[in-house]
Parts: sequence; structure tokens; C-alpha cells
Amino acid sequence: MDTPLIEFKNVTKCFGSKTVLKNVNLQIYEGHITTIIGLSGSGKSVLLKHIIGLIQPDEGAIFFRGKPIAAMKKSEIAAAFAQISYMFQGNALFDSLTVYDNIALPLRETTNLKKAEIDRRVMARIEQTELSEAVFKYPSELSGGMQKRAALARALITDPQIVLFDEPTTGQDPVRKNAILSMIAQYQKKFNFTAVLVSHEIPDVYFISNRILALYDHQIVFQGTPEELENFDHPFMDEVISSLEGLQKELTGMYSKRQFKMLNHVQMERRRLSRSANNVGVERRKAGANYCIVVFALSELDIIVGKSGYDAAQEIIHSMGVYIDKHFGAMGGLSTRHKAHEIVTVLPFANLEETENILSNFAEDFQRRGINDIWSEAQKQASLDKCVDFVILAGIAQGEPVDDMDSVIASAESQQKEIGRLHCAQPGSE
Repeated sequence: MDTPLIEFKNVTKCFGSKTVLKNVNLQIYEGHITTIIGLSGSGKSVLLKHIIGLIQPDEGAIFFRGKPIAAMKKSEIAAAFAQISYMFQGNALFDSLTVYDNIALPLRETTNLKKAEIDRRVMARIEQTELSEAVFKYPSELSGGMQKRAALARALITDPQIVLFDEPTTGQDPVRKNAILSMIAQYQKKFNFTAVLVSHEIPDVYFISNRILALYDHQIVFQGTPEELENFDHPFMDEVISSLEGLQKELTGMYSKRQFKMLNHVQMERRRLSRSANNVGVERRKAGANYCIVVFALSELDIIVGKSGYDAAQEIIHSMGVYIDKHFGAMGGLSTRHKAHEIVTVLPFANLEETENILSNFAEDFQRRGINDIWSEAQKQASLDKCVDFVILAGIAQGEPVDDMDSVIASAESQQKEIGRLHCAQPGSE
């Protein structure tokens, strides 16, 4: 792998007799969204403040692009930190300043740009972050989502290469959490910055993170992908990841990914043992252990976000998940949110023909009334006054216990077809 953008080697930090970080080793890579997770009070924010130089380590070294910061000249350190921006946990917008003035503040304080150039840059960021209607409003006049966008616009106004996010979803409801994370992911792709988040809200960060770092007992005990984290065998899993199982129904009305896989395995194993105890033939046992995967997808999520905003897009996903879970859950199906725009449902012991019939009946009901119910709920929750076209796709694949579930999911994704479309009538159309 490439040289890390930021690296900690054996970093230790104490406050008096209290050790907050102990021999911390970590790597953050350029262009990634990296999330540092851990229990509340575990030292995540302290770690983040080391990155921007607000706190110095008692022991160990911090490297920037392969060079120890302690060995850099003052001018090099200043240049390195100038590439970093910070989005505070509570937004930290100044109540006495308008949105325009809040966003302009870093340029006024840290550059010698002329007023006309500042205005050009600020208005460009305001337009890019969909804040045109709030230019001269004060933070108290904005919704929570618009406050987050204003804080992000301010963090991006200096064209940083690295943006640090301190608990960006704390205190938000489940749908709002996903809207904020979706916003971060979209802008990270749009502006091509490296994002580093700290969070204790573990399920949410799965959908946008390239890498996860787990902080536990003052140390980084895991570094890897969200998928690798699910198979991580460590006490951290018992104390933190196990908390996912208590979050069923929180994000989209469905199970966490880990619980989804676990429950499917348990159900398959119980059925296998039951059939074995009843002396069912080997071939029949094997056939009975088949399962089918259905992958549902909200098509062109980026376009929906662009037309109706993050809140509406997340409400559509949320309502879609609830509707799917209600239908397939009654048949013993298990559902999870697999990607930002995808929901995966597994039907244990079902074969391809059975599942095709089930999906056909579902699609008929879905197009007749389900998709309109989903839009009505999204419209109500996100306070939308205009309609937006969207399409729902679904694909099926059959698997066996020996199959890797991810490969079965990929097969189902490759066979997706349209099962529902919401088309908004244009003004003046019949």
C-alpha cells in the first residue's frame, strides 16, 4: 500500500495520572474515508486533536506523508496543517454571524484575498452545498441539516486536502444520521478530500467508510475494512460491536449486517439438524438448505440527492426498508441495508422458483401502491413540496450453505430489473 498520509507510531498521551492513548499505531491513507470508532470517552477526540497539532504526544511520533512532524521546519509544519480543516462536533457556527459570514470567516482570518475574491469563493461554496436560500440567515434560523451543510461549507472554503469530522452525527435521529453521512460521502467524492471521522455510532459509518480504526483500552486494536471488522475476534467485539444487535429496526427498520448474517446461519443450522434428526435423505437435506437472496436498489441515488436533498433520499431508503421488511419478514425473511442505496433480503430454505413468484407478487403490489406509500412518507418526513422521479430495482440469486453470501449477493445484483417506478407528472401534462 502507498505511504500513509498520516501515521502514528507508538503515540502515548497522558493527562496527569490518566492515560488516554497508549502506544497507538495507525495509518490514514489519502483519498479514503477513514472512521475511528470506540466507546464514548475512549480518547477518539484526543486522537483527532493530535492530527491537527492541538495536542502533542508525550511519547512516540506522528508522520505526515512519511516525514516525522517533529523533524519538520516550522514552515513545513505550517504548510502541512494548512491542508487540514476541522468540522466540530456541534458545528461551532457563530450565532451572531450570517451563513455567508460564517463561511467567509476562515478566508478573512487566514488569507490576504481581496473582498471580491472572497465573495466569489464563498458564493461558489454556498451554491455547491445548496445553501443559496440561507445566505443571509443566522444559524438559529436554519434546520439541523442546513446547519451541518453550513459548517461543512466553512470547513471546505480553504480547499483543504484533509477534513476531520468530530462525531458528526451525535444527537441526531437515525434518518438524519444517514443524511449527514450521505452528505459527507457525496462531498468527499465531489471535492476529492481525505476524510477522517471519529464516531461511537458504529452501524452508521459502515456505509461510507473505506477503512475503520477501532480504539479500545487506549490502543488501536483494529485497522481494516468494515467487512473485515465484522469478523474481528476481540473483546472489543463483545463490548462495542455486540451493541449492534440491540439496534435492530433503528437504521432502516431492519437488522444490522452482522445480525443478518448471524441469524441466517442459525436458522439454516437449526433446519439442517432438524432434518438430520428426522432421518431425511442426504439429497433432500441439501436441497432444503438452499436459500435465496433478493437485492433491492434505489436507482441513481446521486440524482435524487441533487434534486430533493439528502433528507428526502434517506427517507425514501428508510421507508423502502420498512416496506420490504414488513412484506418479507412475515415469510421468515431477514433484511439488512447492504450499501447506501441497497437493501438485501435473504429467504432461508427458498428455491429460485418460489422466490421469483414471491417477488412477482411483491412487485405487483409495490408498483400499485407500495412505491406511492414510500414517497408519501418521505414527502411528509422531509417536508418536501415537489415530487421526484425514482426507480426501484430487484434481482434474485440462489445460494447454498457452502456458498459465500457476498458472491450470491453479487450475482443477485447483476440480475436486477425494474420492479417499481414513481413518475411525477409535469405541469400541464395529462
